Formats: sequence, structure tokens, C-alpha cells
Amino acid sequence: MASGSATAADAETAFQKFAVHGDPHATGREMNGKNFAKMCKDCQIIDGKHVTSTDVDIVFSKVKAKTARVITFEEFNQALHELAQKRFKGKVQAEAIEHMYGLVAGQDPANAGVTKISKVGGVDRLTDTSKYTGSHKERFDESGKGKGLSGREEMTDASGYVSGYKGSGTYDDKVNN
Repeated sequence: MASGSATAADAETAFQKFAVHGDPHATGREMNGKNFAKMCKDCQIIDGKHVTSTDVDIVFSKVKAKTARVITFEEFNQALHELAQKRFKGKVQAEAIEHMYGLVAGQDPANAGVTKISKVGGVDRLTDTSKYTGSHKERFDESGKGKGLSGREEMTDASGYVSGYKGSGTYDDKVNN
């Protein structure tokens, strides 16, 4: 997506997207080292020859404040300038920065390797209500939808009396007389 007209504003939107990635409490104004490294990897700034993940970590440490663990957008721009010199050796600084903005602009965090819903045949077989037998079969109607409590044979007695008590339901008669 290396377009020649990518600007710092385009890079700022990508910065905000990567800054909030994986952190529900992030504001989008500061980016941590993990997300900076992820952005460099996803945007192909890390090419394995001129720029490695170690270079990215070193540049991140160099541009951030001494005690800080995050970088702002201004520090992010400074880091891109330093990485542009390494990534595009032999090019003019302005041209290298423009190429760097072109790599970053419009990018979203990739979700490679995210766990997906299992589509194993055993799950379908185990949840197919038409194959249920015995008392389990009675708990579902013809369409396979569960009947809920009405599908159970033994309902619990919620009257408040212990089981086997012969005078259940006679309390009100005794009290009112």
C-alpha cells in the first residue's frame, strides 16, 4: 500500500489503531513497545535485512523518555525517521520518510493466529438431538429445541415442606382459625 501521497496524518490514524490494539484501557495517544513492534512487523517495516525486530526495540528505547514505557505520536514520528534511514539506505531523507509513511498509512493490526470456532465433526454429532435416546430424548421437541423444565420428569417441589409431610398446605387453615 505504499502510495506516494501518504502524510503524517495518515500515519497518525494507523498509530491510533495500533496503540489501542489488545488493550481495552488504551486511549490511542500513546503506544507501548509491543504494539510498536507489531506495527513495524505488520506494515513490513521489519524486512529482516536492513531492519530487524532488535533494531525496532532499540529505536523504541532511544526515542521514549527515560522512565516512560510508552511513546507519543511525536516520538513515534522520530522513531519512523530513524527507521527510515536504515530501511531505505541510499535514498534522500525526505523520500525515505515518505516511503515509510506509505508503509504505515491505512494499515490495521492483523489478527493472525487468533483462535477460531472449532468445526470438529464430533461436536456436531454430540449436539444432534435427533440421535438422543432414553430420558434425554424426552427433553427436546421434534425440531430439536429444548423443552426446559417441562421436559424433565421429576420436578422439584418448591412448596417449602419436606418430602413425605402429610399436612402440606394446611398451615393457612390452622393460622386463620
